[in-house]
Amino acid sequence: MGVMPCQREGCESILCDRYSRNYGYICNQCFNELVSLGPDVSIYCFMQSVKGEDRSVDALARLEDEFPIR
Repeated sequence: MGVMPCQREGCESILCDRYSRNYGYICNQCFNELVSLGPDVSIYCFMQSVKGEDRSVDALARLEDEFPIR
């Protein structure tokens, strides 16, 4: 097997064995993170997101706006 780099933005993993014709290679760590986000996640948006970036602040702001405390 050759060097197959993960196609996720900011991921430096190589030797990836999972492949999609639409999105390219993905490492097991990114794949497991993608799976944990559930079946309705946008694969395109996930692959464009930067690996290791803490997006919980963005999620918290969006969800607090959607579900304010009354």
